[in-house]
Amino acid sequence: MDKFSQLEYARPDIETAKKELNAAIDEFLQASSYEQARELYVHTEKLDAQFSTMYTIASIRNTMDTSDEFYDGEINYLNSVVPEYMLVMKRASQALTESSFKDEFAKEFGSIFIKSAENAQRIMSEEIAEDLVMESNLEQEYSKTVASCSTDFRGGQCNFYGLLKHMQSTDREERKEAFLAWAQLYEGVSEKLDGLYDQLIGIRVRMAEKLGFNNYTELAYLNKNRFDYKAEDVAAFREQVRTVIVPACERIFELQRRRLGIGELHYYDESLVFPQGNAEPIGDMDYLIKSAGDMYSELSKETGEFFGFMTKHELFDLKTRPNKHMGGYCTFLESYKAPFIFSNFNGTSADVDVLTHEAGHAFQAYVASRTLPISAITSSTSEINEIHSMTMEHFAYPYMKKFFGEKADEYLYAHLTSALTTIPYLVSVDEFQHRVFENPQMSAKDRRKVWRDIEGKYMPWRDYDGNEFLEEGGFWMQKQHIFLYPFYYIDYALAQICAFELYGRMKKDPKLAWEDYYRLCRAGGSKGYFELLEVANLHNPFKEGSVEAAVAGIIEEIEASPFSKV
Repeated sequence: MDKFSQLEYARPDIETAKKELNAAIDEFLQASSYEQARELYVHTEKLDAQFSTMYTIASIRNTMDTSDEFYDGEINYLNSVVPEYMLVMKRASQALTESSFKDEFAKEFGSIFIKSAENAQRIMSEEIAEDLVMESNLEQEYSKTVASCSTDFRGGQCNFYGLLKHMQSTDREERKEAFLAWAQLYEGVSEKLDGLYDQLIGIRVRMAEKLGFNNYTELAYLNKNRFDYKAEDVAAFREQVRTVIVPACERIFELQRRRLGIGELHYYDESLVFPQGNAEPIGDMDYLIKSAGDMYSELSKETGEFFGFMTKHELFDLKTRPNKHMGGYCTFLESYKAPFIFSNFNGTSADVDVLTHEAGHAFQAYVASRTLPISAITSSTSEINEIHSMTMEHFAYPYMKKFFGEKADEYLYAHLTSALTTIPYLVSVDEFQHRVFENPQMSAKDRRKVWRDIEGKYMPWRDYDGNEFLEEGGFWMQKQHIFLYPFYYIDYALAQICAFELYGRMKKDPKLAWEDYYRLCRAGGSKGYFELLEVANLHNPFKEGSVEAAVAGIIEEIEASPFSKV
């Protein structure tokens, strides 16, 4: 494999791709033995990998620079042909579910493999092909809109990520100024974002209706292969968060207010944990990557091999640039069995979080793709996938001096408290989406009222210091998942509960905790959600009392910390 920058991109010939796939499916339907059917199924996966890998290369390069006209055009083209391509893949799923060898496939690859194929029949139809194209185009427009936002701040151009660094300044006036600039950027594009979301809601509701669902929420759950639980279970989980975690977070933020020596804790104060300043990485990007390589070499043989592969092939894009897509992600180049990590470094501890969180995703993809026999089961649902990433953040704790030097303990306290205090926000985003699709006709103004009501429920400490746009509920717009990945946010909360459980195990028996974690990574998506929790000896977070059991030790550790003695 070459370095990522040297990988050749060639626009997939959609007609050739469909022709080759249909020919392979025809042969599959005529297979006279399981061995022959299996071989042909693997062949269809390889054909699909060719298409998906080219799509992924184009997508990565598009997010690297959303103003690049070539890759913007390629993504628009690919989004326009993906629905017709997916109809061929639906035919492949149908051939599998109707095969006389279905039981043999289930025996070798797991029942979830067949169940996922059956689900693909339910959620994909030619009826919604045009809607999917429209949805993709609107998502692309959203990404370009927020990526192009920037403002002059204290003599330099800053995008959203650049402003977040200033919002951790020890100078409260600078924090407030950055906060106002950040809010003004969102307010400046709020009318457009409201319009885009109105259109996305309409398209998503229309697709659900065409497919015969009662509402879009039902379709969204199946889009994410959520077979083991329903919206009612998620609501009960959110209530556990409200009753157990929210009060602990209120105490943490009160301690923070006292530590900072301020009368009232405003939004722009929340990210400053220590009055002398948060722990920041002690080196530049190259230093951080080298330190991560040293850490992963020490953590285990497997992580050392994985990170060596990532650095050798330069499978990162970490620097913040104008017109670069917001956020961070890990994706996978299937033909190369190669993960890719994307981020926006801003000189804060979040840069190190990326090298642990996204590396957790990448590590799992790396090992599972080399362990499991077919690509269809190498990745699980997001509630499991986020356990891989969030647990890796905790496994990195013993190595934080490499990144923060003498401020490592301050970073660890800030990271652990953030892991807990973020959960109420995660469930807020989830409840917001449920309420939006319970009443998809609500106006943009009504959506803001709903968000502000939810904030009061799960984040009663949140104070926007009188900023009218945010006091009226505009904060929801800053979460790209709402626009791009509907209902993908509760997954982080569910996963964090499990990551806390593995972290508690790590403190008592690191070897046992690593074995449970590594076993989960290797299992990929070969089993269902609840079954995979059992693979890692994890409790079901939906069960009453599970949240309290998982976070009790975390709250105790935070409240016993010297940094809580104020």
